[in-house]
Amino acid sequence: MSQRRMFSPSIVGSDAFLDMPQSSQLLYFHLGMRADDDGFIGNPKSLQRSVGSSDDDLKILFAKRFLLKFDSGVIVVKHWLINNTLRKDRYNPTK
Repeated sequence: MSQRRMFSPSIVGSDAFLDMPQSSQLLYFHLGMRADDDGFIGNPKSLQRSVGSSDDDLKILFAKRFLLKFDSGVIVVKHWLINNTLRKDRYNPTK
C-alpha cells in the first residue's frame, strides 16, 4: 500500500459529495487511504467497522456511485484516477 494519497476538490467538493452525511464522507476518505494503487479495497466491512461507520454509510457511497461493488465483495473507488495519479516507478499492481 502506498504511503500517500490525494483527493481531488472536483470530487470531494462536489454537491453530490457534500450532500452526503459527514460519516459517509469520512468513510470515503478512509477507504481512499487504504485502497491499493488501482483503487481496490478487499476488506471494506472491516475498515468500516474500524472507523465506526454504519452499514448505511457504505450503502450511501454505493447509491451515490462513489464506490462500485463486485460480487466477490471487493470494492473500487470510482473516481480513483481523478483523485490519484502515480508515476510508473511507484505503481504496484492489484494482487
